[in-house]
Amino acid sequence: MKSLLPLMLCAVSLTACAKAPDAAAPGAQQAARAPGQGMASAAAGSAEERAIQALHSINPRIEVDHVGAAPLPGFREAVVGGQMVYISDDGRYLLQGALFDVHGKTDLSQTGMAEVRRRLLATIPASERIVFAPEKPVYTVSVFTDVECGYCRKLHEDIAEYNRLGIAIEYLAFPRMGPASEDFSKMVSVWCASDRRAALTAAKQGRKLPATNCTSPVARHYDIGRRVGLTGTPMIVTADGTQMPGYMPPADLRAELDRLAAETAGPAATASPSRVPEPDAAVGGAPGGR
Repeated sequence: MKSLLPLMLCAVSLTACAKAPDAAAPGAQQAARAPGQGMASAAAGSAEERAIQALHSINPRIEVDHVGAAPLPGFREAVVGGQMVYISDDGRYLLQGALFDVHGKTDLSQTGMAEVRRRLLATIPASERIVFAPEKPVYTVSVFTDVECGYCRKLHEDIAEYNRLGIAIEYLAFPRMGPASEDFSKMVSVWCASDRRAALTAAKQGRKLPATNCTSPVARHYDIGRRVGLTGTPMIVTADGTQMPGYMPPADLRAELDRLAAETAGPAATASPSRVPEPDAAVGGAPGGR
């Protein structure tokens, strides 16, 4: 796991520590937000407020997207820059890393992260997503994608099979090279196209798209991607905010989604598992990709 402190000292921003958004890059200005703005809030005088103040004492531009009671006594948990940290209730000490329950064999830090992912993804409307879905999806996942990423292209090559297995794919933009890159411009052209689905497919096949500019959501998707802990593309996120372990072939993703659903539903789910659609099941485009 990468150290968070250098990121904090750089305002917990990938673009701040690497390359600043280029004002000339299409849509780059949309990523800007007020210093220190995040989703977290806290009552005056509370341990949560002290935790936020402790983080802002390191850098006032730090974005805190979640703060709450930690499973570790005497500490608050907070999500900063897509990572979970733990701050002592007096605001003096900060711990970074996974908090593992040895008895339960569970990474407790992922519970808070999943909630932050779910809340942030809920801010992205359907109209901004490029959707490939069967007529009656069993599962819907959000996928942060990049047109230049090899595994992103591999996932898209099998989009019909994901759909046949009942999985709807809702694409979000994450140009890995950053807002000042040609990669970013290509993704703006995709999201500005009159037919986004066709443009995304063409771009992932390596075909050249006409350069197009508009008021696109690419910069905002990029910002949300880093805040949900994205470290590589494709990043697959379930409806409840669970992050999948990178690229997964269609059958593997369906099996993992079934497993998570069974865990959530309990014994009843294992008694009546979801039926995989037949090969001739409808595959197509749900509204939302223009």
